[in-house]
Amino acid sequence: MLEVVEPDALTGAAIDHIAADEFMPDEERGHAEAAVREDEAEALAYLIDPFSLVSEVPGVELAQASWSTEPVEYDPESMEWDLDEEDGSFADSEGDAEDGGHGRAERAPADDR
Repeated sequence: MLEVVEPDALTGAAIDHIAADEFMPDEERGHAEAAVREDEAEALAYLIDPFSLVSEVPGVELAQASWSTEPVEYDPESMEWDLDEEDGSFADSEGDAEDGGHGRAERAPADDR
């Protein structure tokens, strides 16, 4: 997941990138600029080459890449956004002696009594 915090900056950078592409035909350039203005995922796609992102990863070959966007309301207090829970760790903001000060605590197994 990626949050676009400055959509105008993203769009502007993509438009600059398109304008600097000397090999892009004018007709395609107009279409690309319109797409970038309409969709932040398109802007991102013009700036980041997914093949370059994984080309150095051993054992991986990217067959296809796609981008999409979906507006969501972010509520940091909501359990829906608790990213630590996904990996099974339960972070504690200050850490303590029991976990060596690393800010992680183990959940004890439930007692079946």
